[in-house]
Amino acid sequence: MDQLINNMKSTALSVGELLTPVLRESKFRETGVLTPDEFVAAGDHLVHHCPTWAWAKADPKKLREYLPKDKQFLITRNVPCHKRCMQMEYDPTQEKVLSGNEVGAEDGFAGDEDSGWVDTHHFASVVPVRTLEEVKDLDKDNDNDDDGEEEALDLDDLVDSGALEENDPGRFVVKNEKMMESEVEKPRTYDLHITYDKYYQVPRLWLTGYNERRLPLTVDEMNEDFSADHANKTITMESHPHLDVPLIASVHPCRHAETMKRLMDQLAENGKELSVEQYLLIFLKFVQAIIPTVEYDYTRSIQL
Repeated sequence: MDQLINNMKSTALSVGELLTPVLRESKFRETGVLTPDEFVAAGDHLVHHCPTWAWAKADPKKLREYLPKDKQFLITRNVPCHKRCMQMEYDPTQEKVLSGNEVGAEDGFAGDEDSGWVDTHHFASVVPVRTLEEVKDLDKDNDNDDDGEEEALDLDDLVDSGALEENDPGRFVVKNEKMMESEVEKPRTYDLHITYDKYYQVPRLWLTGYNERRLPLTVDEMNEDFSADHANKTITMESHPHLDVPLIASVHPCRHAETMKRLMDQLAENGKELSVEQYLLIFLKFVQAIIPTVEYDYTRSIQL
């Protein structure tokens, strides 16, 4: 039912895009949207700083005249995805609603919590990764144990007890790579595209997943790599605007401009300014919350 509704919305938006005039005058500061020329400038900046990304041409039948022929959309290929979201042990205490103080926090953002971007594994770095078999066994144990005798993990207790100290013998130690190889699934890979959405006037992220044999993943398999709070909601299956391919996954862009405007306002309060060229660097950071196991963000060391 959700996908049927999404398909209807996608069709309506396709019609809306045809009727929407191309944005020519910059409204980046006022509303967080981009003109096609600003999208190209931000794409050039991303490609310069992150060579894993490159510009791509469109199918001749899907060429957008308001973009250069050789810069129709951005693409990065073979992005690793080593584990499923279900393997990242879920705990409500790990969940965080992303705002300026979470998206690119190392770059000086601070602000309110009301952004609507839910990072379900924000604090997962302190929790060990489980294999799929361990997850299944854990589910069985939970089904057989309804009395709730086992207490939930309390991070405050861990801090007070010294369990997070470097020399504490009871601390969790990440296993070395050789030990982990036999405990996780063979890595999947994703091809990621960033297009310009003429209707919403913002960038839009698209994802195509492949298994270890480079065979396309099914929709259900890809949903294993997406945050459960966003699969079939924020992430929908739609037609690619520049390629003649079957329906692929896309992060819906309806709130991108709102999020970017909030971040710019928070920067301004701290005496800083986000330029148009830096747009995609920040964009990639806040959509990471939706696809936490797809390891595409190599922009962390870049100073904004």
